[in-house]
Amino acid sequence: MLITFEGIDFCGKTTQIKLLSEYLIRKKKKVITIREPGGTEIAETLRQILLEPKNKMNSFTELFLFEAARSDLVEKVIKPALTEGSIVLCDRFWDSTIAYQVFGRKLPEDFVNQCNFYSSQGIKPDITFLIDISLETMLRRSKSLKIDRFENEEAEFIKNVIEGFRTIAKLNQSRFVILDGDEPIEEIHKRIVEVLSNKFGL
Repeated sequence: MLITFEGIDFCGKTTQIKLLSEYLIRKKKKVITIREPGGTEIAETLRQILLEPKNKMNSFTELFLFEAARSDLVEKVIKPALTEGSIVLCDRFWDSTIAYQVFGRKLPEDFVNQCNFYSSQGIKPDITFLIDISLETMLRRSKSLKIDRFENEEAEFIKNVIEGFRTIAKLNQSRFVILDGDEPIEEIHKRIVEVLSNKFGL
């Protein structure tokens, strides 16, 4: 089972994945937690390149690096884990690529969708949690933290990405669950557990 978490930076994805992982482990479930880009030696190297503020690149270079990282992660980690029956918790997957590269960078949607399909070998999440926050909330949370290349983007870019996530969720309502990222951490966690329990018996 593949469970993905989406949203802009500082929305609380990492915290909720940690809480869910701990919950599932207590339930005696076999769980692995991964992030995109990352999760393999190659993908982590590509992550450093992508997030380093000094690295200037065009939108297609950026896209291909993300897809290369995903391809390696899917082949070496996600596919084997799903085959052996593990629950995979992934911090971002190809919905982020659509939100950032299509809505943010304005790359052709059909082309990006094709890249996503092949890099993921057609694997789709069973369920996706979108933790939705506003630009204002992101800026407030980011003030005292280190900023990477994407967090340093102009406000208009981030607004487009936020709208992108919301649009993707509306178009995929059977898979997406939208969560209010301004809610208390424990309340968001309870909602996630409730949804997984009702829908999958977890």
